[in-house]
Amino acid sequence: MKKLEIIIRSEKLEDLKSIFDESEVNGLNIVNIMGYGNQKGIVKKYRGEEYKVEMLPKIKVETVVADEEADALIDRVVKEIKTGNYGDGKIFVMDVQDAIRIRTGEHGNEAL
Repeated sequence: MKKLEIIIRSEKLEDLKSIFDESEVNGLNIVNIMGYGNQKGIVKKYRGEEYKVEMLPKIKVETVVADEEADALIDRVVKEIKTGNYGDGKIFVMDVQDAIRIRTGEHGNEAL
């Protein structure tokens, strides 16, 4: 199994949820976060004055999927979520040793 941590622009959340629904991903966790990447924030103008916004709002979506589903899901997310601009986000992929459904005691893919 693979755990995917997907950091995206806030406005792309509904698109990502649609991808998950169509790919039959069973569960996800969503966290509002603040951060910056290579661009180190952005410069904005307000009433003629420039100011730098370093911490930008993002959404982190976490899910666990079967190994055989991970690559196709990642490819689809990259293809459909990217805008081609800085700040599109990142996907972190981690191995998951086991998952246990507390209600039934099921392990592995059955617990997903």
